[in-house]
Amino acid sequence: MTSKPSAAPERSLNQRMDALARANRIRTERAQLKRDLKGGRLSIHTLLLNPPEYVETAKVFDMLLAVPKYGRVKVNKILAHCRISPSKTIGGLSERQRSELVSLLRR
Repeated sequence: MTSKPSAAPERSLNQRMDALARANRIRTERAQLKRDLKGGRLSIHTLLLNPPEYVETAKVFDMLLAVPKYGRVKVNKILAHCRISPSKTIGGLSERQRSELVSLLRR
């Protein structure tokens, strides 16, 4: 039985270790960002309008959940109102979605 060739090219050990280190750094930075959102040290508006590179691939839903007084139901209502999919990433937001979301959150 022959195995099907994988879509991703083989990576060297160094490449895999670099990717792992980068992923761990991004996870750590995002965890700190969520703590800052929860503690009120960072506003969600600032994050949405000028997102750092490491948060571009984070889901909007997850970032909104980190904001105090925002639970799953409220976040889903906000995203539905702005016509944003719960799986949308911060970097994948259009300008319309981004500005609509920020203006809605400022109310």
